[in-house]
Amino acid sequence: QVQLVESGGGLVQPGGSLRLSCAASGSISSIYTMGWYRQAPGKERELVAVITGGGDTRYADSVKGRFTISRDGAKITVYLQMNSLKPEDTAVYYCKLVTMRAPFWGQGTQVTVSS
Repeated sequence: QVQLVESGGGLVQPGGSLRLSCAASGSISSIYTMGWYRQAPGKERELVAVITGGGDTRYADSVKGRFTISRDGAKITVYLQMNSLKPEDTAVYYCKLVTMRAPFWGQGTQVTVSS
């Protein structure tokens, strides 16, 4: 059984920063990617950022230059540093772990950007 535990969400003013964390535990092998997705009310879930086992990264155009994804391989933890947050970044953020066996999702953490 694989578990993903996310933390770090909350309420922040526009222009502020938050750091999300996602810690994976359980029977994990052959990790392909770890990443972050988000879903705003009334919208489909979308990719925010992903990092491969080799450290390559990919970002949504809307967050390039503002968000940074990183990974602690020893702890199987992925981070999302979010700077210069905008109201349109408001969403539930989900962590996703893709392994050779299956993809796994976290429970989500709410990020609200509002003054």
